[in-house]
Amino acid sequence: MTTQVSTLAPPGRRRGVAVSIDDIPHLDPPVAYTPVTAEGPTGLPEITLPSGHTALHVTRYDDVLKVLTDPSFGRRDTNVEGGPSFQPTTMPPDLLLNLDTPDHARMKSFVNADYSPAGVEKLKGSVRRILDRRIALLRSEESPDLFATVLDRLPVEVNVGFLGIPESDIDYFRPSSRVVQLSHDTDIPVLLENFWLVYHYVTDLVQRKRPVEPGGLIDRFLAARDEAEPPLSDDELVAILLGSVLGADQNVLSVLAKAVYVLVQAPALWTLLVDEPAAAPQLVEELLRVLPLGNISTFPRIATREVQLRDSVIPEGALVYADAFAANRDPDTFPHPELIDPFRDGKRHLQFGYGMHHCMGASLARMEITTTLVRLAEEFPTLLLAVEPAAVPWDSGVLLRRPTSLPVRW
Repeated sequence: MTTQVSTLAPPGRRRGVAVSIDDIPHLDPPVAYTPVTAEGPTGLPEITLPSGHTALHVTRYDDVLKVLTDPSFGRRDTNVEGGPSFQPTTMPPDLLLNLDTPDHARMKSFVNADYSPAGVEKLKGSVRRILDRRIALLRSEESPDLFATVLDRLPVEVNVGFLGIPESDIDYFRPSSRVVQLSHDTDIPVLLENFWLVYHYVTDLVQRKRPVEPGGLIDRFLAARDEAEPPLSDDELVAILLGSVLGADQNVLSVLAKAVYVLVQAPALWTLLVDEPAAAPQLVEELLRVLPLGNISTFPRIATREVQLRDSVIPEGALVYADAFAANRDPDTFPHPELIDPFRDGKRHLQFGYGMHHCMGASLARMEITTTLVRLAEEFPTLLLAVEPAAVPWDSGVLLRRPTSLPVRW
């Protein structure tokens, strides 16, 4: 297994390009846990989750990578009533994020080809067409809002086309998708009402009670379900597709919106993108390293055996929070981790997880974000935020954190 990434760093462009995250207001989320002790009996910090459970807090890059890639750290036993969680409710057990080996491998292998880099490359034309249309709308606005007019609609329009969902359905399920990913604990009945609306909507698509486009991903999954061993049930297909309906829209949008928010306040990085669009993939990887998706970076796991980390031992039965956000800013792995340096050499970030629970939509997110940033830089080489950062409103929740308006000028 390798965790190295190659770069194309032009030596002359290194100096003066890096930007500190400390100069970007409101970028980091509130802490989603309560610290208990900086060093418990195992040698690791301990924290209290919102559910009230005490967990070992793993923050070093190598240790987090070990937890994420070791299948002896299980998810299934956390998704139970009264179980350890950052979320206020349990989730259907068949969701990929709740499965352990071998069930997870069986279901994820069914979708790997379609969500591979080659699989999502076919969607690049769709991304470009949507961007052309929505940028034209942005240019016609008296007070242009890049989030509302361009970014907000891009991931969902790409995804419904990919899945074969009628675009007319977006206004039905999408408001509930946002509520689900925010996952606030202030009104559990409302949260559950929205979750079940999206879940039953996807169930209706799988059971063909609602129309799907011929040749779309849902139609092809239904045709190929018997190729899995054993064949995929309706509940399993719903679980796979629910992850796409939520994540390939809301999660992609969250990272994309924050990436743009950073770049319109970082002229050195924006100029790099304008002058050298070939550097966009590296810039995106560095933004992914420093940008947390929501208020948490992974889900808690339970150790099914004793595991040795670099300077500590996790005992069997321990609850563990492998903090990918902290790992992505580990100074032993990423020197000067506060700097957004598109020409950084070294190990791969853990934004999308690693191992069994590596994000299904990672290639799709990379493609959409990179294509969008290159197109915006080409279209608006002098793009700037039109308001003070303090005036930018934000959504902030467990799985979703992003600006909800980006007034711009050029």
